[in-house]
Amino acid sequence: MKIAVIGAGAMGSIYGGHLSLHNEVYLVDTNQEVVKTVNEKGITLEEDGKDNVYRPKAVSDTSGLPEMDLVILFVKALFSRAALSGNKNLIGKDTYIMTLQNGSGHEDILGEFVDQNHIIIGTTEDQGTILGMAHIRHGGTGGTNLGMLVPDEGGMLPRLKETLDACGFRAKIHENIQQLIWNKLFTNVTLSAVTAVLQVKMGYISGNEYAFAMTKQLLHEAVAVAHAMGLSADEDELLSEIKATSERVPEGVTSICADIMNGRRTEVDTISGSVVRAGKKHGVAVPTHEFVVNTIHALESREKK
Repeated sequence: MKIAVIGAGAMGSIYGGHLSLHNEVYLVDTNQEVVKTVNEKGITLEEDGKDNVYRPKAVSDTSGLPEMDLVILFVKALFSRAALSGNKNLIGKDTYIMTLQNGSGHEDILGEFVDQNHIIIGTTEDQGTILGMAHIRHGGTGGTNLGMLVPDEGGMLPRLKETLDACGFRAKIHENIQQLIWNKLFTNVTLSAVTAVLQVKMGYISGNEYAFAMTKQLLHEAVAVAHAMGLSADEDELLSEIKATSERVPEGVTSICADIMNGRRTEVDTISGSVVRAGKKHGVAVPTHEFVVNTIHALESREKK
């Protein structure tokens, strides 16, 4: 299979590296130093206590490459449209685009480049930490969950599962992939969003009655939207899980909170923003999520101290 992985961060390197074992893989990134290192030394993944080297081809300019069978998007969600626009030549009428990015609603942007029956969405349970240039610690290996929002008329999902499994991943096809995505989203639109707004660590949420009240209201709104979408969600059970996560990792810093602290733009539009868009679509009011989106965007514009 011809595969382009756009984004050579931790997860892009893990998937690009492993998939290169049995496929023609191009790792696409704008960082020239990363591209040079991958081509000269390969990607080093620290796995199970040892260093494994993988050798996909790396490029910053895709203009000379053929159309791909599969394009996997591993950039931050706010850069998705620009990444796909800059690499349109990789996308033909038979090309599928897959996203395993955090958040929800990515299909809205992917749909600008391919038809709905060529969009694959999902989640990954793998984890990666960048240790150096093209040097990644691959931990928490788990499943790659895949699905489509329309019938898989082309039979791509079984083919993709076979490809991923052959390269060391454990892929699972889901009939209702949105349910899985929203199960993960509930934590991000509550715990992650509130820690970003308050600029606190995760443990603060369960230990402060006002922070927890805000978290509870955000969950209430998100569950109402999920129910309107036909998804299942037990509000009491979810709240207990969110509280337990806060207590279990008290020193944890969520990615949105870290982005604000470091003066970076966040992925709030595909996290809390996805609840706002879904709420409008299904006629469910989500005022607290609207407040969170506006607040986080306001925080992004602050001067870094």
